[in-house]
Amino acid sequence: MGAFVVYSTQASCYWKGLSATVEGDRLNIAEKQATLLNRVMKRCLFLLVLLTNSLSAYEGEMTQWHGSDRYDFIVGDQKCILVAPQEAAPGRPWVWRARFFGHEPQADIALLSKGYHLAYCDVGALFGNAEAVAHWDKFYVHVVGKYDLARKVALEGMSRGGLIIYNWAAKNPDKVACLYGDAPVCDLRSWPGGKWKGKGRSGDWTQAMAAHGLDEESASIYKGSPIDQLAPLAKAGIPLLHVVGEADVVVPVEENSDVIEKRYRELGGSIEVIRKPGVGHHPHALEDPKSIVDFIHRHTSKALSVRAHSPRVLVRSGLARSSSKFRQEKVGHVAFIGGSITEMNGYRPMVGDLLEERFPETTFTFTAAGISSTCSTTGAFRLDADVLSKGMVDLLFVEFAVNDDQDGKHAERECIRGLEGVVRNAYRANPDMDIVVTYFVNPPILKALQAAKPAVSIAAHDQVTKHYQIPTIHLAGEIADRISDKRLTWKQFGGTHPAPYGNRLCADLIEQLLESTRVEGKARALPGPLDPRSYAHGYFIDMKAVKGGSLTIPEWKALQGNCRTRFRDVSLLSLAASDEPLSLEFTGRAVGAYVLAGPDAGVAEFSIDGGAWKSVPLYHRHSKGLHYPRTVMFAADLKSGEHHLKLRVSTDPEHGGDAMRVLHFVANK
Repeated sequence: MGAFVVYSTQASCYWKGLSATVEGDRLNIAEKQATLLNRVMKRCLFLLVLLTNSLSAYEGEMTQWHGSDRYDFIVGDQKCILVAPQEAAPGRPWVWRARFFGHEPQADIALLSKGYHLAYCDVGALFGNAEAVAHWDKFYVHVVGKYDLARKVALEGMSRGGLIIYNWAAKNPDKVACLYGDAPVCDLRSWPGGKWKGKGRSGDWTQAMAAHGLDEESASIYKGSPIDQLAPLAKAGIPLLHVVGEADVVVPVEENSDVIEKRYRELGGSIEVIRKPGVGHHPHALEDPKSIVDFIHRHTSKALSVRAHSPRVLVRSGLARSSSKFRQEKVGHVAFIGGSITEMNGYRPMVGDLLEERFPETTFTFTAAGISSTCSTTGAFRLDADVLSKGMVDLLFVEFAVNDDQDGKHAERECIRGLEGVVRNAYRANPDMDIVVTYFVNPPILKALQAAKPAVSIAAHDQVTKHYQIPTIHLAGEIADRISDKRLTWKQFGGTHPAPYGNRLCADLIEQLLESTRVEGKARALPGPLDPRSYAHGYFIDMKAVKGGSLTIPEWKALQGNCRTRFRDVSLLSLAASDEPLSLEFTGRAVGAYVLAGPDAGVAEFSIDGGAWKSVPLYHRHSKGLHYPRTVMFAADLKSGEHHLKLRVSTDPEHGGDAMRVLHFVANK
């Protein structure tokens, strides 16, 4: 059998060496190989779907360019070109040409044959000024986001193209794998200024000064040319290559490349200069481009192979316990709890596939316990029923930051009590369980992070994860970083409910966590509670303990508002304002109700242990068109022990509803 390879930027799968023998019309494959084949094909199919959904078809008018498909299109108001290789190399590398597209294309053609994309964005008339850099910023975000090209690009600047590649690289050193200048202009005063030995060009000099906002006097001391932009490149370790003609009188070597070489070496940078004796400004490049191609390929491959681990991946105690079990016992139970981000077909199945690839001999059970709209408070109370009751869990992924912010609108205390409740409930069930908490992001959280202000839910969850040394994926911070430095847009990420591309970013960070995990972990010593009133012993009260009300499936068609599918066939305890109060005995320090609050939601009135009647509105701002799942707490600071609850419903004075529909009563021992 041959090799079947499906590539995406962050993951590859390989079908190699699977032996098979044919006996008559029967194909026999070893059982172990068949298992591997099934997993490989599952992963390949997944990646094909991912690529179909996240990578758009190439845009623009298609023509042929040296045997490859060329696409001409517009980004902003700039003419752009992208040439696609016959088959993209792993990591989807690309070279970005700055000027004179198609002139002396030997190196470009050779790189295309190696699987590189070739890109071009025409900003030549701007002479590398701030506007040109801004256009390139837009182009970079566009093609990297739309076509998932490598995050680090090889820059190629021919003649005046040297101006933009250096000035853009100085602003974006983290996005550059290497830089190749071919007889590059490195000082505007040399060309087109012609202030020293060079010929210059008066018309272009006038345009260049206008582009940079200069006059003759200010131009003489201008520090915006490439020779003045080297420090960020040297600090980032970007390798440089110049190919120059020693007899160049248009862009004299001593006024341009020689200055770059001297200054860059003094800064500790790496630079190679290929000199062509007796050659002027033309012909550009090399007849045999091998030296250029090898330089670009060597440094681009290095940039792709060195996987920079994001500082937003907080390894802490790692995943050593679960990883050891997966390897040694060859079985594993992995659970996911959260809101709609977990319930959707997003990061969760990606992580499942990632684990199956990493531990190919392990048989996994996956429990999906994401419920749209639910917050960490609800999560703490439903963890036992929805997760722990399914069998001992080895690895638990938790996602509640967004819903604690936008759905629950919780203050810090409730965020801590909810997440700590999940954590301590989980550890009590299995002290060797590994937990990963992921902070997803919505617009308010993104805005806060970009303004260097705390997002309440994340800041509160941080207190819990630090206290218990829980591995944390700060996806929200990663996305804020990438958007701020123009590596990503909110649209490309996909919004609060991420697109496949955004979910892949999350899965990649989780993969980094797996790669950073130690082989063996120390025995876990559970610290004392961060908040003694956290919902660490949260549970659903047996509905048989309730006296009063009626346990039925509502006639949803007769009611206003939508009810999500998962709740339509569930018996609920329904209570109306006209009904007698119900009562129940419970054990614990907190009590509440997990309800569906729709357009007809009323006000819950309750009395505990014969005390004064108090009230809490059931209506949620999303209740107008939806029977919204939420947990309302009646009391959270009771004395530990037995208690008696009385409950009735009154009419909501603002919305007019008088109904209460209870999925479960909750308590915290």
